[in-house]
Amino acid sequence: MNKRNIYIGVFLISVIGLSIVQYRYLEIGLSLARVQFSKNLVAAGDEIRDDLTNRDQMTFLLGKALQRDSTYFTLSIDSVQDASRFFLNDFLTERLVRNGIEAEFSYELFSKDTSYYLKSTRTFSDRAREVKYPILLQGYLPDLLGERLILELKFRDLRSYFLFQLNGLILPSLLFLLGIVAVIIWILRTYYWQRNLITHTNEFINNLTHELKTPVFSIGLASKLLSQKATEDQKPVLEIIRQQTDRLSGHIDRVLDLARMESGKDIFNLSDTDFRPALKQLCQDFSTLVSLEDVDFTYELEEGAYVIRTEVFHLENAINNLLDNAKKYSDDPVISLRATRENGYLVIRIQDNGRGISPEDQKRIFKKYFRVGEGDIHKVKGYGLGLSYVKKVIDAMKGKINLQSKLGEGTLVSIQIPLTHG
Repeated sequence: MNKRNIYIGVFLISVIGLSIVQYRYLEIGLSLARVQFSKNLVAAGDEIRDDLTNRDQMTFLLGKALQRDSTYFTLSIDSVQDASRFFLNDFLTERLVRNGIEAEFSYELFSKDTSYYLKSTRTFSDRAREVKYPILLQGYLPDLLGERLILELKFRDLRSYFLFQLNGLILPSLLFLLGIVAVIIWILRTYYWQRNLITHTNEFINNLTHELKTPVFSIGLASKLLSQKATEDQKPVLEIIRQQTDRLSGHIDRVLDLARMESGKDIFNLSDTDFRPALKQLCQDFSTLVSLEDVDFTYELEEGAYVIRTEVFHLENAINNLLDNAKKYSDDPVISLRATRENGYLVIRIQDNGRGISPEDQKRIFKKYFRVGEGDIHKVKGYGLGLSYVKKVIDAMKGKINLQSKLGEGTLVSIQIPLTHG
């Protein structure tokens, strides 16, 4: 639960942090947009001032409208002013757009003492947030009126305009942020669902294996009692029963250990041990076991101590598993085990003449629950746990396991475990 809270906390902090970073980038973008807008507005203002300096049809019409003089036209003064507003609005729009400004605007053209006045038909409701840009006109119009004449451009709250201009950045950022949040939530939900599933599975395995231990113990006890009164012909059979009972008990312990490993528990108590006596006994037991079957098994152990940092029980189980696979996956089994000391490692090689493994399957052979298939039929029964367990055991001892195999020619499995002495 503590880890879960930590993950959720990191997730929330990351999302909040990313949101703050995006907000800061947005503020920077708005600041840059304001700077660019001001620069464009200055350029547009200079162009407007220059274009209204000389007398032409536009300035002549504006002058008459400001003077309220309709003698030159056949229209009323109101019509002249309306026409002036229309033409001036189009003129200003064209100059602003030319300089990269497409924001809505209104304007006022007036003299200092407001005796001359011309106003845009467009007005903004929130005047407190208007942005005003005055342009002091020169040339024909001020000279005609004998007054300082100001053309004042007004823009509504520009923040909305700038945000609209930045939509190309804002919308993708929001979509990507929402996508990241959705994916992380999905991953967390999947992760905790899998953890719950593993927990329930391990509880089931623990209960089942503990139930199996009772009959196994009873079989072992019964075989020991029988061996006390057994004849010489019966003793080898009872010895096989004892070995298989011990082996089954080992399998049960291995399943329990796998469940504990899945729960993140450390099941290995490593210590420096001479593994040669245990390996020799393992080979002798396996040889006795397969003596009643049509199996050719040989082993060769280099002389000297095999001092490695290991836990004998788990390493024995791992090697037993490899020998058992070599027997099960061979039609006419010929199996050899050879142990040597090479370059600071104990190297154990197990060779068989079995069916072999394809290159594609070799990449997945040590994954949990994976089994080499033969179409839809598995002639050899199993659950795909053995080699996964072997890999975990060897990794825990800081060793390496390699597999070389060709279809129809057999398989060579090599285990390398660092020697602590010699």
